[in-house]
Amino acid sequence: MGLPEQAVIDFIENIYISMQWPGVVALMATETIFVPLPSEIVMPLAGWMLIKERALPISYILVAGGYGALGSTIGAILIYITCVWGGRPLLEKYGKYVLISRSDLTQADQWFAKRGSWAVFICRLLPVVRSLISLPAGIARMHPLKFLIYTFTGSFIWCTGLAYAGYQLGEHWEQIRTVMRPFDPIIITLVIVLIGYYLYQYPKRQRQ
Repeated sequence: MGLPEQAVIDFIENIYISMQWPGVVALMATETIFVPLPSEIVMPLAGWMLIKERALPISYILVAGGYGALGSTIGAILIYITCVWGGRPLLEKYGKYVLISRSDLTQADQWFAKRGSWAVFICRLLPVVRSLISLPAGIARMHPLKFLIYTFTGSFIWCTGLAYAGYQLGEHWEQIRTVMRPFDPIIITLVIVLIGYYLYQYPKRQRQ
């Protein structure tokens, strides 16, 4: 394990020692706002340090999942509000300079109105994109209550699963990160491909 990731682990451990459960909320909120504190480290470490090491019942995994989901939702709300009040007006005014037209925004609004709930839910179960989904949801002004419900639900499943894995693996919780790390570049590649496809199709949409 490289020094940077070990430094992150040391930081999270110190947070849990000093703050315990509120630390889970704070770290997951921070993780959601694109700061390099991977949930694949934050939540398994909570399952080990805050539950198994303290000999608490396994039912506390649900508590960990709840706190983690709360933190994720708080971070997602901040991004969502920023995109609604800041990102949307900027794109309406200057979007053409980054190949996003008003027609594209309208289509995004319609798409999120029909399928946004499931998109948010599914993306909350995936590394990398689980934070990014708040951006288009806010720009498309997805219904706030639906955004909250599906964000919390998806995040709860994700956080609970990671905390459970950390609880079961104990001091070997780092194996989770080892297993999941190879999926990060795959998902990033898919995102880049989708962006490339959008850029490729943009001139065709302009001619229609």
